[in-house]
Amino acid sequence: MTQQPTQNYRTAGEAVEPPSGVATGFIVFAGVMMIMSGAFQAIAGVVALFENEFYVATRNYLLQFDATSWGWIHLLLGLLVLFAGIAVLSGQTWGRIVGIILAVVSALTSFAFIPYYPFWALAIIALDVFVIWALAAHGRDIAR
Repeated sequence: MTQQPTQNYRTAGEAVEPPSGVATGFIVFAGVMMIMSGAFQAIAGVVALFENEFYVATRNYLLQFDATSWGWIHLLLGLLVLFAGIAVLSGQTWGRIVGIILAVVSALTSFAFIPYYPFWALAIIALDVFVIWALAAHGRDIAR
């Protein structure tokens, strides 16, 4: 006698479990943080574009770019993170995936920006780590 594998099917009358309030709160917070950090990065990029002498780099650092290059990098990356944050808040699956990828790129860019503005770069890295965790651990809850 062979035993049939049991499968879990939902019937039409069965209720779907609502998402956790804490998980949804983390995702909303991550989306808002993405919008804010994207806007702040874009502002830092505009500052670097219009005021070359605002950021002062240390000597002999591995990645040396001029302020204009950093300005364009931060402006474009900031706008991408901002729009991905809007997609996360709207519950888009692609927004979560793009959000995680952009948070990783943002953290790496901020790491390279440490000699120019260390406190700012470390604060953005901390926010990016939180965003990655929230989107990876609780990303599906906002879509429900």
